[in-house]
Amino acid sequence: MKVESIYDASFRPYGQILTGYDTAALVSAMNVIPLPESGVAYEPSIAALEQNAIFGQLQNNAYGGMPVQIGMCWGWNTKLNCLEYHRDSEVNIGTVDFILLLAHQDEIADGKLDTAHIKAFRVPAGVAVEVYATTLHYAPCHTDAKEGFRVAVVLPKGTNEAKPAISSINDEDARLWARNKWLLSHPESSEASQGAYVGLVGENIDIEKDI
Repeated sequence: MKVESIYDASFRPYGQILTGYDTAALVSAMNVIPLPESGVAYEPSIAALEQNAIFGQLQNNAYGGMPVQIGMCWGWNTKLNCLEYHRDSEVNIGTVDFILLLAHQDEIADGKLDTAHIKAFRVPAGVAVEVYATTLHYAPCHTDAKEGFRVAVVLPKGTNEAKPAISSINDEDARLWARNKWLLSHPESSEASQGAYVGLVGENIDIEKDI
């Protein structure tokens, strides 16, 4: 798979680069948190990250004053496994370069998305990147197996907490996996074995040989 840059014109339909933010203190705080022994870890809200000055800037500038949270996804990953979307944009900032596997929500047809639509984009360390609400995404991929990745995840407050109890009224409700989180899993993923909606068809993309 070709790995493109977020500075390429091809990235524009998926998101935008947020300029003017000093991410150095946030990156330092992220680097203090140890990597997991294997796989990927995620916490939706981490106090040590939200204590940085950038928290207020992201909340007031990037999200227009809406309450937000800063969590982190970190570890090692090269596979697609799932795609998710929210009703709001997500902002990511990495301590090292990382790769996002992305698709468009409007590429879902009859509740399924063909993984042939997936594109890969490399995000440089320390750059704040907005992933639009209509962009499907999931766990970042590392660019160096020795370093792994640490990526800050900025979302509206409460996102990714426990799923609300709902009575299903449409087909999309089957994809609701957590608060403000709709998920399409690949049948080979651990999420699928846990009962997540299976909505990805085709190859479970692995970019290990492309990095």
